[in-house]
Amino acid sequence: MTGYEQNKQRLVRQIRAQGRNIRLDKRTSNLFRDREPRPETRLDVSAFNHVIKVDGDNEWVEVEGMATFQDLVHATLTHGVMPAVVPQLKSITIGGAVAGIGIESTSFKHGLVHENVLEMEVLTGNGDIITCTPDNEHRDLYLGFPNSYGTLGYVLKLKVRTIPVKRFVKLQHHQYQDADSYFDDVDRWTQKDIDFMDGTAFSPTELYLSIGTFIDEAPFTSDYTFENIYYRSIRDKRVDYLTTHDYIWRWDTDWFWCSKNVFAQHPLIRRIYGRSRLNSVFYTQLMRWNAKYGVTQFARRLTGTYGETVIQDVDIPIQRASEFLEYFDREIGIRPVWICPFKAASRDQGFSLYATDPEMVYVNFGFWDVVRGHEKRPEGFFNRKVEAKVEELGGIKSLYSDSFYTRDKFWELYNKSAYDALKTKYDNSGRFKDLYQKCVQRQ
Repeated sequence: MTGYEQNKQRLVRQIRAQGRNIRLDKRTSNLFRDREPRPETRLDVSAFNHVIKVDGDNEWVEVEGMATFQDLVHATLTHGVMPAVVPQLKSITIGGAVAGIGIESTSFKHGLVHENVLEMEVLTGNGDIITCTPDNEHRDLYLGFPNSYGTLGYVLKLKVRTIPVKRFVKLQHHQYQDADSYFDDVDRWTQKDIDFMDGTAFSPTELYLSIGTFIDEAPFTSDYTFENIYYRSIRDKRVDYLTTHDYIWRWDTDWFWCSKNVFAQHPLIRRIYGRSRLNSVFYTQLMRWNAKYGVTQFARRLTGTYGETVIQDVDIPIQRASEFLEYFDREIGIRPVWICPFKAASRDQGFSLYATDPEMVYVNFGFWDVVRGHEKRPEGFFNRKVEAKVEELGGIKSLYSDSFYTRDKFWELYNKSAYDALKTKYDNSGRFKDLYQKCVQRQ
C-alpha cells in the first residue's frame, strides 16, 4: 500500500500539471476504434497493476485498476474464489471493464462487471482522488462511471465482490433448431440453480446453449489451450468437463473464433505459433500491426473486394432477441454469434450512462468479423444497420468499437443530461475528451 500511495500522489501531481487531451498510456487495449492521430498527453498508470488483498472468507478482493483479469483470476483462485463476473479475455483490465461494459456467463445471475464493485478510488479530471460507493456522497460518480470510458476519470483501486468456486466445471451443450424455442429456454434457465450460461449460434437452425455447474470431481477434463479448439467442441460434445481455470479462459485461446483471421486454426500454423502465442494478447498485436500497415486492405484491392469490419456487442431485451437474430442473419450474416444473457444483480441501482431495465432479462449478442463483397458501400453501412435495429428493439450498444451515431442521436441514447452534470462536477476543465468525442468522432 505504501507503493500505491506514492504512485497515487505522483499521478495527482502529473495530471494537475497538464492541460487538455489527456489519455491513458497503457500497453494493452481491447478497444477497436480506428482514430486519426492527434497531439495528446499520455498519463502513465502502468504501476497500478497489483492485486492488493483477497479476502476469501468475506468474498471480496482489493485490486488496482490496471491489473488484468488474468492476474486477478490467478490470485483469487488460490483463495477458493473468483470475481463474480470475469470477461472473456485475459488482457482486459478490471478498470477497463468497469469504465466500459464487462459481461460473461455468470451475468445471468450476477449482472455486469460494474454491478459487483463495492467501492473504487477514482482520479478525476479535476485532479482529485475520490472514493465512490453505492451510498456515499459520490454515489453519482459510482453510478455514472460505467460506460464513461475514461472521460470522467480513471479508476486506480477497487474493491470487487467474489464468489466461491469448486475445482471443476461440468458443461452441457444443448442444441436447438429455431431461435424462438432457444430464447424461451434461455429465459427459463435464468431461474434455475446453475452457475454459468452462454450460447453460440452457428446458423439460424443450429444454436447451442451451454450450461455450466461447479463440481468437486470430474471423470475427465478437456484441454483447449493448444491443439483443440473450444468453440468446435460445442458441436461435437454434449457433455464436457474443464478445470475452473480453463473454463474461465475457454474463449481466450482462439479469441472466441477470431483466431481464424490470423490463420491460427490451421494445424500447422497453430504449431508454429506455439501454445504461448495462442491468446488474445498476441492476436490483438497482430491485428493492430495489420491495421497500421494495411496488409488486409492491400489484399482486398488485389482481389477487387470490399470489406467492412463489424465488431460489436449489443444488448437486446429477451422478448425481442429472436427478432434481432433473424434481422442480423438476413442483413449482416456474420457467423458464429456469441449469445450471453444477463439481468441486473440488484434492482436498487440505476447506472445512468448504461441504463437497462432491472426487471428485464437482456441478451448480449457478440459478433466480430468482416462483411465482404464486390459492391462498395458507404462508410459504416452495416454498422449503421445494427445501430438502427438495436434502437428500434429497445436495446443498447457497447461503445468499445466503431460507432456512427450523429451527435444528437448519441446523446439521446446515452443520457446527455446525466453525463453533463458529471462532467461539470468531476472534469470541469475538460482535461478528458467527452464521451461522444472519445467513442464516436474519429480523432
